Amino acid sequence: MVAWRLLRIVVGSALISGAVHAETTSATQPSAAPITSDNKQLLLVHSPSWFASSGTLEQYERSAGGRWTLVRAAIAVDLGRHGMAWGRGLQQPPEHGPFKKEGDGKSPAGVFALGRAFGTAEAPPEGARAFPYLQSAASTYCVEDVRSEFYNEIIDARYVTSPSWEKWSELRRPDGLFDWGVIVRQNAPDVRRGAGSCVFLHIWRGRNVPTSGCTAMAKENIEAILRWLDSDAHPLLVQLPDPELAKWRTPWDLPE
Repeated sequence: MVAWRLLRIVVGSALISGAVHAETTSATQPSAAPITSDNKQLLLVHSPSWFASSGTLEQYERSAGGRWTLVRAAIAVDLGRHGMAWGRGLQQPPEHGPFKKEGDGKSPAGVFALGRAFGTAEAPPEGARAFPYLQSAASTYCVEDVRSEFYNEIIDARYVTSPSWEKWSELRRPDGLFDWGVIVRQNAPDVRRGAGSCVFLHIWRGRNVPTSGCTAMAKENIEAILRWLDSDAHPLLVQLPDPELAKWRTPWDLPE
């Protein structure tokens, strides 16, 4: 394996160096229509309210006729311990909050492209399609320190001086929560300090055990998602409380 001179990823953006399973080309700038006909895979997470710390995830594929089709039974997911707040995604910034902030314990609401899948294994689960994959090392971290030049970036600590960051999420955890995961392109690539960092889909601690702001699920479910994701389908993650889902279903072309 080629040694990394520098692993530095704005969370959700393209990786310049390191072994890659595939590349993704999803749009990353906010637009009036955050979901387009190019997006043929959709992960839809919804919860009863802004304050709910658990919800449901559904997987959809767009048919040849342009309609969304449910391709897998809905699964339970854990959300941030304080529910959701609007994140910085592909949707136009809403006029009213709540808005996500660093350390608020809330999962981001909105429409988000997906960055790389990652895990401790050398390769994604057997049967995975063409989707970018990063094998994490003991020195792989996501920086949560708002004072750092590496804020909301994934770095290899072997090549970054320690004073550059003081708060982080390690991607090779002893508890196994990040044995499999997917980077959510929240607050990226145009990073705004304090608007939230290091948001992932990952393995949960157990049902109804909230996260610090990620979306977590059973190991077999995240493995199934890693097998299903396809860069050519430009997959998106949509997370909304049910009242907002009802509001945006038609304007954003969400599944009925």
